[in-house]
Amino acid sequence: MAERFFGTDGLRGTVNTYPMTADVALRLGLAAGVRFRKGEHCERVVIGKDTRLSGYMLESALTAGLCAAGMHVIMTGPLPTPAISFLTRNMRADLGVVISASHNPFHDNGIKFFDADGYKLLDETENEIADMVCNPNMCWPYPEPNLVGRATKIEDAGGRYIVYTKSCFPPHLTLAGLRIVIDCANGAAYKVAPLALEELGAEVFRLGTNPNGLNINDHCGSLHPKVVAAKVKEVRADVGLALDGDADRLIVVDEHGRILDGDQIMALCAQAMLERNELVGKLLVTTVMSNMALEVFMEDHGGTLVRTKVGDRYVVECMRQNGAMFGGEQSGHLIFRQYSTTGDGLLAALQILRIMQEKDKPLSQLAGLLKPFPQKLVNVRVEKRLPFEDRPAIGEAVEKIEEELGNRGRVLLRYSGTEPLCRIMVEGEDPQKVALYAADLAEVVERELR
Repeated sequence: MAERFFGTDGLRGTVNTYPMTADVALRLGLAAGVRFRKGEHCERVVIGKDTRLSGYMLESALTAGLCAAGMHVIMTGPLPTPAISFLTRNMRADLGVVISASHNPFHDNGIKFFDADGYKLLDETENEIADMVCNPNMCWPYPEPNLVGRATKIEDAGGRYIVYTKSCFPPHLTLAGLRIVIDCANGAAYKVAPLALEELGAEVFRLGTNPNGLNINDHCGSLHPKVVAAKVKEVRADVGLALDGDADRLIVVDEHGRILDGDQIMALCAQAMLERNELVGKLLVTTVMSNMALEVFMEDHGGTLVRTKVGDRYVVECMRQNGAMFGGEQSGHLIFRQYSTTGDGLLAALQILRIMQEKDKPLSQLAGLLKPFPQKLVNVRVEKRLPFEDRPAIGEAVEKIEEELGNRGRVLLRYSGTEPLCRIMVEGEDPQKVALYAADLAEVVERELR
């Protein structure tokens, strides 16, 4: 059960349906407290959340469990996920907790943890916590009454995060003269992101900054970048920025309303970091989902692209293992390890704005670095989730396609983490051949995994 309890980004699900219930959150607080408490000294936990209605319920339950386990809880209110990572480090806390379901609709919520260094917990640590939560016979080692934890709120958490993000922007530069549209998805960054941009001198046009607990990610934010693109054209802005509900990912729009995904942004930032000799080892870390054009781009610039499985936590782990300073996902998670330990949409936006200001060029002239290879994505419903290597026919089909694609294309097979689906991706230079290969492979997969 422990292996299935946490997903790639913590615990997530529909509110008031297992496991996103108040009683599970209470046990989760107890288990995390037991795991991170050291002796009779009360450790500190920073808890933040996004703007979902259910955040109040889960925050109260988690706080009760953590305090009962002897942990002091510091509540920040609605703040981006990367802000909690930063505050956990900055306040010398022992644990950080974020209550958010990221880009999901309001009826979902989630809980994820950061360690004292601001990194997401390892799978092994999450499994230790999950074992306690899922054990119906767990005997909680409650501390003595005088060692029960306290819960407090800090009112200036948002201001601290704004100061931090601004410190990551060169002090000799400002955003004066830039017209910026920002869509905060009615989520966690609805206050801090526009203020940070305004304090650096930009003229800011706000979208998605009126949360009501139910409208987070609702036809706004990074999942719906056409909204910010339309606003950019309407007000003749220089750039559009779209965050998701917990503001750890970013989609960017240029002055013509053209939407740039994470791959295109990574190419822009990697090139600038190479020019500044800041891309250690000339390494860029991304996932298997990034377009092959990004890999070719890095090779053409004397660098190397390293791929991981899907999930920004795996990107960060690989960056730490290889000493890389920049990585991200096609979906818009961007990690600048010089400044942060996790994806940060606002911080990433400031790095892009820095490039625009330093080069004194519009984004459309800076960002046309990739010509994406055509991709075909096919989902096949399966009855069995067998290892692909156990079905020789699938391996033979993949090998045949890869031989024909050569080094100018690739094939990716993976199971969905939440549905009975096999996801097939074929990438190459000829869109017609790519579509044909994907259809042929889908037939083999469907036959072999029925």
